[in-house]
Amino acid sequence: MTAEPIWLPNPDQTPRPQIADFTDYANQRTGKSMAGYDDLWKWSVSDLDGFWGAVWDFFDVIADEPYTEVLSDRSMPGADWFPGTRLNYAEHALRAGLDDKLANEPAIITIKESGTRTETTWRELRRQVGSVAAWLRIQGVGEGDRVVGYLPNTHHTLIAFLASASIGAIWSACAQDYAAEGAATKLGQLEPKVLFAADGYLWNGQAFDRRDQVADLANRMPSLRAVVGVGNLGEEFIVEHGQITNLTAWDDIASADVEPEFTRVDFDTPLWVLYSSGTTGIPKGIVHSHGGVVIDHLRLLGLHLDIRPGDRFFWYTNTNWMMWNLVASALVGGATTVCFDGSPLYPGPGRLWEIAADTKANVLGVSPGIFLAGMKAGIEPGREFDLSALRTIGATGAPVPAHCFPWVRDAVGERVQLASTSGGTDVVSGFAGSAPNVPIWAGELSRPVLGVALESWDDAGHPLVGEVGEMVITAPMPSMPVKFWNDPDGERYRDTYFSMFPEVWRHGDWITITDHGSVTISGRSDATLNRQGVRLGSADIYDVVDGIPEVAESLVIGAEQPDGGYWMPLFVVLASGVSLDSGLRDRIAGELRSKASPRHVPDDIIAVPAIPHTRTGKKLEVPVKRLIQGHDLDRVANPDAVDSFEALEYFARFAGGSGLASGKVMTVE
Repeated sequence: MTAEPIWLPNPDQTPRPQIADFTDYANQRTGKSMAGYDDLWKWSVSDLDGFWGAVWDFFDVIADEPYTEVLSDRSMPGADWFPGTRLNYAEHALRAGLDDKLANEPAIITIKESGTRTETTWRELRRQVGSVAAWLRIQGVGEGDRVVGYLPNTHHTLIAFLASASIGAIWSACAQDYAAEGAATKLGQLEPKVLFAADGYLWNGQAFDRRDQVADLANRMPSLRAVVGVGNLGEEFIVEHGQITNLTAWDDIASADVEPEFTRVDFDTPLWVLYSSGTTGIPKGIVHSHGGVVIDHLRLLGLHLDIRPGDRFFWYTNTNWMMWNLVASALVGGATTVCFDGSPLYPGPGRLWEIAADTKANVLGVSPGIFLAGMKAGIEPGREFDLSALRTIGATGAPVPAHCFPWVRDAVGERVQLASTSGGTDVVSGFAGSAPNVPIWAGELSRPVLGVALESWDDAGHPLVGEVGEMVITAPMPSMPVKFWNDPDGERYRDTYFSMFPEVWRHGDWITITDHGSVTISGRSDATLNRQGVRLGSADIYDVVDGIPEVAESLVIGAEQPDGGYWMPLFVVLASGVSLDSGLRDRIAGELRSKASPRHVPDDIIAVPAIPHTRTGKKLEVPVKRLIQGHDLDRVANPDAVDSFEALEYFARFAGGSGLASGKVMTVE
């Protein structure tokens, strides 16, 4: 029997959801009689031209000329969207500042862990973006040049990004919990002209001074013409153990009274570069376009999260995660966006709920760990804080366990919608999620997102319902990457998404499409680590651990647990005569913390006799993960393809005795 929904739409919701207005608009344009979400979704994936053209017109996209064609080439990869149009992301992000009703309202609210609050009005945001953009032009930065940030999640980061985008430059950022070496493997690929960098960030009650790391990072990027120092910790930007040339203070470039100017660019012109997890080496630079992001995020935020001008949007993230890009795009929807620099659980599990109340957030975004922490602590946010403005809680980064849904209903508010969402850095958007006019089932994602032709396939490419299969996208989306950085012939791009099913996007998630149309996710079918909602690369961990003399080799996996937890163990093969005592465990953890980031520190460090590889020497991360999650050995790997099947058999025995479901870790002889 089909489970009963835990949440149902309110047909009398006020104000009326924009998705209802859009449905009426689409019916008028097409002569159809689409009655609800399912009708709208079927149309959105069967008539891409009609749907995305309606999104463009409904949200009044600003361009040099009206579009004459929506999709001239449907190839994947290589789809050609809105050819001949020229637009600019930053112009959309700042247009609410031209509305006299909003100009003096906050566009950005920055809250630090220390409690400091900074509000930047729409009018002030336009001025600062104009000022920083003018300075960038003086530095010789123009269309196609790269500007990068080594920054926490504050208003400075958004302003630097929007200034770069306004002149057609390409933006990329990295959070400061990465050491300089790790940040350089990402940002250094781009050969940037300008680096924006903060003096440090806040976490768990501590201020982390990163000025020396900034100097190190700057010295690793010889292409730099200038470095802008941002005083996030309130200190003068002075480097004691390094030298930064052409260092300029933020206040010196952001204080001019300059109206922003916007360089309109072709629809598929690069806007920003995000990064893959780096599982197999240097992180891949994933390039998204001005036009693809504008129209996709108007659809995602405007129709699925019902964001509209004057709303307030708070999604906990850092600048490493694609959700920061959604935080930026709340401005495109005319909403106030809330930035937070700090730990989501300090000084306690109620911190994010407190911020949502203080900022009167209409949409709050979290990872499932926030629910689990609140449940464990016994808090009741709806009674402890004024969450009367809150209508939607977005949750992503990992599947939300079913038992979290009744907790949100009972402890937060019965009319608050818990919209579990799945997407990816790859498309900087969502694949499956919810909307104001669809039911919610506990533990499930309500529907594929509008415009996303999502299916579950078996290995032979046959669609599945009610069975676990590979998540695929069978039609192009505007926000699919325009390219990978340093991939001139597109080989790496095609190999990443289209090698299993030619001309069909295979994402790497195990999903089930239920008989009532919802989606459940069983975890990653590849080796990506996903720690606290932040994707990490195993290569970053190996770079550190494999350099420790006592460690001969290592393997790391991330396993989603049945209770909703996430276990990231590090398996190590020790050098001859070495034992894994507490001192060595502490040193491995310390090296990872200082040379990679605190999020790269594993939950457990476990000695094993050998690591299994393919015949070509690649570590078998995916088979080991699947064994840990309870899959049978004969279904995870072909013995002929493994260099040491005995090593893989060891992990099968370990998985059988590990007690993973109960959270206990046992050794296996």
